[in-house]
Amino acid sequence: MTTTMSGASELVEVPVAPVTQARTRRGRKDRTEQDSVDRGIVSATDWRRKSVRRGWRTSHMILLVLLIVAGLGPLLWLAKSAITPTQDTLQSPMAIFPHGVDWSTLSTAWNTVGIGVQFVNTLWIAVGSWFLQLLVATTGGYALAVLRPRYAKVINALVLGTLFVPAVVLLVPLYLTILDPPLIHHSLINTYWAVWLPAGANAFNILLVTRFFNNLPREVFEAARTEGAGPFRLFWSIVLPMSKPILGVISVFAIINAWKDYLWPLLVLRDPAVQPLSVRLPSLQQAIQLDVYLAALAISTLIPIALFLIFQGMFLRSAGLGGAVKG
Repeated sequence: MTTTMSGASELVEVPVAPVTQARTRRGRKDRTEQDSVDRGIVSATDWRRKSVRRGWRTSHMILLVLLIVAGLGPLLWLAKSAITPTQDTLQSPMAIFPHGVDWSTLSTAWNTVGIGVQFVNTLWIAVGSWFLQLLVATTGGYALAVLRPRYAKVINALVLGTLFVPAVVLLVPLYLTILDPPLIHHSLINTYWAVWLPAGANAFNILLVTRFFNNLPREVFEAARTEGAGPFRLFWSIVLPMSKPILGVISVFAIINAWKDYLWPLLVLRDPAVQPLSVRLPSLQQAIQLDVYLAALAISTLIPIALFLIFQGMFLRSAGLGGAVKG
């Protein structure tokens, strides 16, 4: 089918049907793709009904409220009990400040009981463990994934094999090593190095960083080597700036694990003056009142909550670790 257009001196034929058919096919394809995207448990026809929409939105709201209660409920109860007198907590634990608020429990837990000292100790342990884990994981992953020596596969297999050894099996040999470390032959008991060094040797972090570095574009490394960048310059100026997502993930894991670790600090940090909160608080439970103990527990949760709020965006974006750079 064609349409003719007459002019002063010429006749032009314009094809109409092919253009119309192409537009029709394109419209059908767009509708099909939109239907596949919007397809779910409830069809589009049912979703137009007010009763269906109201039921689904109500169920979604109920599920959201349940998730909030399950996730934030214990933390909110702990925060409430930290400033509630002991008798109110024992008699009506779910009541909201039946006889007012007692802010003095926070100062008592921090100053009188000495939670401030253990808080600083925990902070030192977390910072040292974080630094050593980042140092070992990034340098190990860089050597295995970027430099790629001939024996890289062997080292990678050995590191992977250590993950299959139960942690409890390593307690005795690790403790004997801390008592008499090689080369220095000086006990590390009651020093933070006894916690930092074992935390730095984390095989899971090395494998995680190695996998991330393997996804980085090799063309960038080759271009940097062509410009004269050596191994250290390549690591510091190229690899690390491209690895912020995985560094954020490891940072959160390292600090949270160091903050809540109990068994190993209990074994190697016997002096109460250097013990962290995770070790010191259980030993103080029988010696202090319940409201002061709950206040100390609330103080100990401040850093993990702050870390989650700061790094939640980076952590969620990096959860898949699908690739570093595209394009």
